[in-house]
Amino acid sequence: MNLSNAPLGQEFIIQRIETDDEELNAFLFSLGCYSGEPITVVSRRRGSCVVSVKDGRYSIDNQLAQAIIV
Repeated sequence: MNLSNAPLGQEFIIQRIETDDEELNAFLFSLGCYSGEPITVVSRRRGSCVVSVKDGRYSIDNQLAQAIIV
């Protein structure tokens, strides 16, 4: 399941990131989004969702949310 389908408020562990873009991988890593890290979908808006990773909250678009497999 990817983050765009994950229920709100439930904590998941990131299994993998499915993207071939190294720049995107580096960006996600800088946010703390990598395998083994807990992540929670806090809210959804049209075209994006707010996630909680480590001590931060970030708004990511749906394309990015689909690349994060939990």
